[in-house]
Amino acid sequence: MKHFIIIAALLISTLTTAQANYEKGMHKAFELWGQNNATEAANMFERIASAEPDNWLPAYWAAQINIITSFGEPDKDKLTAKLKKGQDLLNDATAISKNNPEIMVLQAMLHTAWIASDGATYGMTLSPKVIELYAKAEAIAPNNPRVIASKAEWNIGSAQYFGQDTAPFCKDLEHALELFAKFKPESQFHPKWGKERVVQLLESCKK
Repeated sequence: MKHFIIIAALLISTLTTAQANYEKGMHKAFELWGQNNATEAANMFERIASAEPDNWLPAYWAAQINIITSFGEPDKDKLTAKLKKGQDLLNDATAISKNNPEIMVLQAMLHTAWIASDGATYGMTLSPKVIELYAKAEAIAPNNPRVIASKAEWNIGSAQYFGQDTAPFCKDLEHALELFAKFKPESQFHPKWGKERVVQLLESCKK
């Protein structure tokens, strides 16, 4: 019995230390990102992902940095490297957490980044995949504000490209804003981003 208590105590201590190190690393990575050190932040998230093989969140955040910073990247080689890295990280996250709407949103964003970089090359092949991803994500999580907002932004961009009315999709943004007011992330490190972007897009809807 005594040995069991000692082993249990050691196990709890080890788990507590690992959790503390994880939280410390995640906070540091977000801090670096907040200081506009995107590359360092992504690298730290990747290191955490290697140490946390059963946790999809570090790979998710590393992927998001690579995807976001690829938009507007003029250097084709850099853009390709970022999006390929982002895809690898999304593949890792998906392997850990299948049918995850948060990951689906990022995957759709990655496809959108390819389309934005070269619509003639990627538009025909990737646009249907983006539509399919948002439809699947919404079917799983109809009250997730990032799903609704990201789908609405895609639809607005498509409507503008084809000269169509964007008003219906602006209403979807209003719905997303309502969902953000109610949304509670599962943990301090789960996705909660997007509200500021919705507010910005709604201002454009009014013009």
